[in-house]
Amino acid sequence: MFVAYVIVTTVTIVANAGAAAADLRHAKFVLANMDEVGVPRSWLTPLGLLKAAGAAGLLLGILGVRPLGVAAAAGLVLFFAGALVTHVRARVFYNIAFPGAFFALAIASLALAAA
Repeated sequence: MFVAYVIVTTVTIVANAGAAAADLRHAKFVLANMDEVGVPRSWLTPLGLLKAAGAAGLLLGILGVRPLGVAAAAGLVLFFAGALVTHVRARVFYNIAFPGAFFALAIASLALAAA
């Protein structure tokens, strides 16, 4: 079970670190998506920092601070649940698989960390 936890959580870390980097460098595709779903651009840096904090917390969880890893995974579950709700409210469904995949990774990381 520990091997599955490490593999799934590592994938979640890499995905969220990449998404955080895209947010923090204000990538064009991120700006376009935010405009489309109605999220103010002023939220971009805080949202990127939350993703980075989640990735860092997951890493610390793998390295032995398990309660922090669980908390980080739970935070990412809530974060991406919010992203999914935002997409649904804006009726932007063609790219909902992206926050859905991040949500699924966060749920899997949480389940494996809590096990």
